[in-house]
Amino acid sequence: MQGMKIKTFEFSPIAVNTYVISDETGECAIIDAASFYADEKEELISYIKDNVLMPKHLLNTHLHFDHVFGVGLVEERFNLRMEAQGDDEFLLRDMPRQLQIFGFGTENAPALSIGKYLKDGDILSFGKQKLKVLEVPGHSPGSIAFYNEAAACVFTGDALFLSSIGRTDLPGGNYDQLIGSIREKLFSLPPETVVYPGHGSSTTIGYEEKSNPFFQ
Repeated sequence: MQGMKIKTFEFSPIAVNTYVISDETGECAIIDAASFYADEKEELISYIKDNVLMPKHLLNTHLHFDHVFGVGLVEERFNLRMEAQGDDEFLLRDMPRQLQIFGFGTENAPALSIGKYLKDGDILSFGKQKLKVLEVPGHSPGSIAFYNEAAACVFTGDALFLSSIGRTDLPGGNYDQLIGSIREKLFSLPPETVVYPGHGSSTTIGYEEKSNPFFQ
């Protein structure tokens, strides 16, 4: 994978995939910092420190509550600001209600804001790596994916999963829009592209295009 290392953590009661991607330069990017419990927060910070990594980007595929639990910690420890698509900003203001709906105490509501607004086609660089921002709305209005062409992989958040797609019954969700986003933005990638989703196991674009029941 062109020297890129991908470390996957599964965090919180909702089993969110947090990714730390790095290369031989030591620079790294963190995608969907979701550490919830104290030991999870320690695990994430320790991995970065033990591997002498230098975080350059704190990225979010979308801003549902379960994908941002660890954002404040990473911002504080590494002097970073969250980077996300602005159409999901309303979800940060709506955080206490989201937590209540899913049975979490509102005391867990992080006070967050977007530090850098991302849009379709943006290129994010760290080390020798480049991530291209792909807007894939539907699961949420501001859902985005991060595509590394050289490493032949894409981080899709909750847009596309192994044999499934993201739910669209939450505020701002739109089923037809999500189907269109996947067809137009994700299925246009090479079939061998590895998909790293927001929950569950990895897959490939080719497998999902041929076998995902939502597209048959």
